[in-house]
Amino acid sequence: MEGEIKNSIVVWTTIVACLCYCHTASKIFTTAISRRLSIFPIVCLFLLLPLKLTSIHIAGVTSFFIAWLASFKLILLAFQKGPLYSNPPIPLSLFIPLACFPIKIQHSKHKKTQKSRINFATKIFILALLIQGYSYKEHIHTKIIWSFYCIHIYLMLEMLISLFGALARAVVRAELEPPFNEPYLATSLQDFWSRRWNLMVSNILHPTVFQPVRGVSARLVGRKWAAIPAVLATFLVSGLMHELILYNFGRVKPSGEMMSFFVLHGVSLSTEIVIKKVLSGKYSLPGVVSGPLTLAYVMYTSFGLFFPPFLRAKAELKGCTESLAFLEFIRTGRLVSPNEMSCPFL
Repeated sequence: MEGEIKNSIVVWTTIVACLCYCHTASKIFTTAISRRLSIFPIVCLFLLLPLKLTSIHIAGVTSFFIAWLASFKLILLAFQKGPLYSNPPIPLSLFIPLACFPIKIQHSKHKKTQKSRINFATKIFILALLIQGYSYKEHIHTKIIWSFYCIHIYLMLEMLISLFGALARAVVRAELEPPFNEPYLATSLQDFWSRRWNLMVSNILHPTVFQPVRGVSARLVGRKWAAIPAVLATFLVSGLMHELILYNFGRVKPSGEMMSFFVLHGVSLSTEIVIKKVLSGKYSLPGVVSGPLTLAYVMYTSFGLFFPPFLRAKAELKGCTESLAFLEFIRTGRLVSPNEMSCPFL
């Protein structure tokens, strides 16, 4: 545990130093080639840095925030695009949190409502029920447990990203976009992936993958169908990055299941788009029907392709023992290896 903490300090110190360099390089190098040559080595380094970490929490967060989001933001910066690019340049105190954390500054402030607070409290309550329910997993069907995992992942991601968003809000003093938009209300795959699930990933994949591929495809297949190759390419990249994150904290040989999950959803979403274009909006299922079908499809395909790699990497066990080790440190001030802890819920 002590070695992991030291590695984390080294990794994140390196990250901050690299971002300081990129902030300066983007101002010094004015030509396109020199700017890209100065930033692309940092992108490669960010992809490799999480390999120094093994904790599912630290390696997973660093992989998501740095190897994926920060790297893609730097790629956009190299092309004078994205949230890190501004003329005049944004200050370093804003540049670093924008690069490190999955946040996007909003132009207008939105006050928190009573409804949002009630929703957040409800989600905490549901998460507590799920954790308690794991104690009885030997009496519950495996598919139901995996359904619990779907809900658990959503709740944990929303709380984790909201936490970092709150920290960034305190630093940059600005309102931030929510990470999710109630994905359980999705009425189609297009609605789920583009407007509700993990909006920070959608917002970074759209300018880095979708738009460039759509621009090239428009010249090859026409504007009407240009979105299809762009969607497939976007999901392919997303699958590749998920495989990278899974390897970084699990150190399990990639099986291709994670990639297959996202390729399958890319094909499914492309099929949905084609059907909508062919029908031209003349026929559509009511939301009360399409909504449950969408969620059922996402969960069913997750059971067969998304969760098995996580379970082989023992993600749920590592997450539990690391959390217990952290609570033990808070309670006693003693560093304990997660391997010394046993999870009562698994």
